[in-house]
Amino acid sequence: MTLSPLSPQIDRLLSIMARLRDPKRGCEWDVAQTFETIAPYTIEEAYEVSDAIERQDMDELRGELGDLLLQVVFHARMAEEAGHFAFEDVARSISDKMEARHPHIFGSETGVMDGKRWEDIKASERADTGAKSAMDGVAQALPALMRSEKLQKRAARVGFEWHDVKGPRDKLLEELEELEEASEDEKLVEAGDVLFVAVNIVRRYGVDAEQALKASNAKFERRFRQMEELAAADGADFEALSLDEQEGYWQRVKKNEKAF
Repeated sequence: MTLSPLSPQIDRLLSIMARLRDPKRGCEWDVAQTFETIAPYTIEEAYEVSDAIERQDMDELRGELGDLLLQVVFHARMAEEAGHFAFEDVARSISDKMEARHPHIFGSETGVMDGKRWEDIKASERADTGAKSAMDGVAQALPALMRSEKLQKRAARVGFEWHDVKGPRDKLLEELEELEEASEDEKLVEAGDVLFVAVNIVRRYGVDAEQALKASNAKFERRFRQMEELAAADGADFEALSLDEQEGYWQRVKKNEKAF
């Protein structure tokens, strides 16, 4: 196989990390790190990649992808030092997985890969690792809405699912009543039940709950900032306005949006 022009840069990055982690000649901070201390940075870098993509900033994306790659190299280096695996094993593992998950491209299967076949392949992978429950393999560290959706999809694949959207709609009303009647000690769990059912409803419409809430957060923030700007242009202190007066600015912002 002909080596890619990228190989020297990968080798360079691996050498840099090895030097940084050298107990005698390395950086004190890098040497002191563990999988647990680095994990939060890995998550943060993944979000920064997503943020650069949303802003369509390709220069920023290049840098953020580099930061994320560094996290992979960092974890792989610590694993190699402990005798578990090395960066090459990480690359081999994902290459093997991608080929196995695309038998219509790299294997003898024909036709188009549909959602059911994809999930069957992933289920087979989980079984090979000793998974016994449909819930196995859903990462604990996922954002709560995303994890909720994944858990529900796993349950649905084995038949634990309402027949139509009326089921979760009725359940949402029930959960809202339970939240209303909950004691202080019960409110956290009951509030979670409301959100869990709301995710189910959204999922039944084919909408990603995490992305939906993200879009609503952005819309609310945009409208609120515009309300503050309109109030300031009118010489009003937004915070000192009554709720009805603030609502008036909210309606103005919505009307302005519809005008475009």
